[in-house]
Amino acid sequence: MTRIVISSDHVGLGLRKAVAAHLQARGCVVEDVGPTSDARTDYPKWGEAAARIVRDGGADFGIVICGTGFGISLAANKLKGIRCVVCSEPYTARLSRQHNNANMLAFGARVVGEDLALMIVDAFLDAAFEGGRHANRVAMIGDIEAREGGG
Repeated sequence: MTRIVISSDHVGLGLRKAVAAHLQARGCVVEDVGPTSDARTDYPKWGEAAARIVRDGGADFGIVICGTGFGISLAANKLKGIRCVVCSEPYTARLSRQHNNANMLAFGARVVGEDLALMIVDAFLDAAFEGGRHANRVAMIGDIEAREGGG
């Protein structure tokens, strides 16, 4: 059973709840570590919280949501071993798994609607890492991360 951690800032709260319900309907185990109210909050702490769980093996994948998806992905990507992709369409979501072995997905609640968000999630989760030449490239990214001392 796929384990997914999900988080957001205040802007992504409603979409996060819809995505979490969709994931549960798919049979995923969902850990929601986001805020419980729509009071303003800062996306970096929520991106980091979800990324730590993925990095530490508590979830297979993470999904993070803010206004654009970009800010929260930046926070998640600061952790070593995290490859968080920002997507606004399913094609990039699928290829990020197949070619880059992405382990986290981000999108913007102000960019994509609920139906599109669910298509993005499905494309991401239904794809698998292809390995081969792509594994060499993912390893190169890891080497850069190691030389720089983190994410």
